[in-house]
Amino acid sequence: MFWGLSSALDLYAEYVQAFKLPDDAADAPVAGQPTEMNILICGGADPRHVIKTLAKRYTHGCKPKLNFYVLDACVEIVARNMLILGLALEPPESFSLVCKTHLFMDIYGNSLMRPSSHHYMAAKGLTLLRMICDEELRQRLAPIFNIDAFKYRERDGLEMTFNYWRHPEEIFDIQRCWEHRVRSLLGPRYDHRQGAFDWDLSMTLKDREGQQICSQEYRYWRECGVAFVFPEYEHCKPNKTFAAGLTRNGRNYVHRGYVGDIQTGPFCAFGLRSSEERMHHSQHGENDYRATDVTERNLLELFHELQTQSTYEHDKTISRRYGQTQLLMTPLLSYNECDITEGQQKYDKPWIPVPDVQIHFMSIMDILELQKGTRWQDHFDIAFMAYNYNTYLSKQFLGALRERALFVMETKLMTVERKEHVQKFETKIRDLLKEAGLKPCINYQAINAKNMLLKYKKTLGGEVDDNMPEEESNELNEEDSNEMGLYITEIQEEKADEIEIKQQIQLNEEQPDGTSSEQTKQEDLETVKQLKGKILMNNCIHN
Repeated sequence: MFWGLSSALDLYAEYVQAFKLPDDAADAPVAGQPTEMNILICGGADPRHVIKTLAKRYTHGCKPKLNFYVLDACVEIVARNMLILGLALEPPESFSLVCKTHLFMDIYGNSLMRPSSHHYMAAKGLTLLRMICDEELRQRLAPIFNIDAFKYRERDGLEMTFNYWRHPEEIFDIQRCWEHRVRSLLGPRYDHRQGAFDWDLSMTLKDREGQQICSQEYRYWRECGVAFVFPEYEHCKPNKTFAAGLTRNGRNYVHRGYVGDIQTGPFCAFGLRSSEERMHHSQHGENDYRATDVTERNLLELFHELQTQSTYEHDKTISRRYGQTQLLMTPLLSYNECDITEGQQKYDKPWIPVPDVQIHFMSIMDILELQKGTRWQDHFDIAFMAYNYNTYLSKQFLGALRERALFVMETKLMTVERKEHVQKFETKIRDLLKEAGLKPCINYQAINAKNMLLKYKKTLGGEVDDNMPEEESNELNEEDSNEMGLYITEIQEEKADEIEIKQQIQLNEEQPDGTSSEQTKQEDLETVKQLKGKILMNNCIHN
């Protein structure tokens, strides 16, 4: 719920690759390239695709205007996405690159965070609260944001969430909530939970795409919710961005506790793959680098590119090889929030400018209009949907795609569900997309394929892509049926000739001695040779 279960994508690069468009024009758009693109992210749970698309924007020769439409069904997730995007676009003078990266990891994936991270969350929450109430301030600090689609109820929900983050008297006991969720999930297996954690990692996640996740970091996250650990940090403050279902109770707040993921972890977005192959080296099944270290390296690259619009050269001394090291996990410290308002720093500087990009936050009710097809028809060039939003996927929903569009669907691969459930889900989605007329970007018929994402494209009417992989079908068209009928008829005729020749040879052999001439024997031998040749040819064709 608070993070996605697929790797971050450069959605514009995926579009260019899917339709094989040229991407080498420096100043002007090329033929077939749109000048403005609308991108829908439905249930992304985090802004990972937005961050990577913006960071890699400088690498493309043609840069159309991008309009992101972000849709999530929980107002607390919307507030959290605003906070994470604000951190990613924080100006360089606020933090160093490493400090920003560790702060991002703290807020993104840890149930308990450092005091400095907690102070930033509260201070930034105040700035975001002022932004949603003051249009001029929003235009000055973050013109990339567009919140015009929010209804008053959703604006009130955002205001409530930002206030909850910054009030020290509102205690969020995330440790108790986490333990309750784990106990409810495991039931009688709770006393042997370490074995259950190892089974989910070793037998499920590592067999799919989670080879980079190390045992120690995964088991520690499953135990207490702290995913990204560094020896020099102590995590003691509750991460209030994980609170869901906030409502007012007089001057206080009540919530539903923690309702997010407790089985996979926040490692999928940035921690599974890296451009440096050395980060994936392992020995005897143990990785040199943790998923935490890969996440750190990838975020350093993305934040550097956002700030400088240039290629990142990684300093190898930053990444520490903790994959085969057993870190000593000290008991979690108690926390005290009384100092949160004393000397609090303000983070109200203008964000990093990103020209020709708008991020539109959609109303929660728009998901129903998309499902019914009452609005947004022929509007989106690219659409991404999370696996837990599949109930809203319909032919009417796909009607929101333009004539040439890319659709990316997240699968259940990185869940710990049984393999049969994962395959059944993938088959259901593929059948629905096929019925809607979408074509796969790659061949998904490979045996034992592991697909974290399903990428389908909608092409122009009558447009034919010679390189398009076609799904296999057991049905024969009319031409194939006629050819098969002629082939069967030919085989039957040859078998009849074979039987007739054998009968003739048998009659010749039954004649008395001396009645068969040398010429007859020679003819029989030639006939037998021809018969053997036909039989051999038929066997080759049949096989």
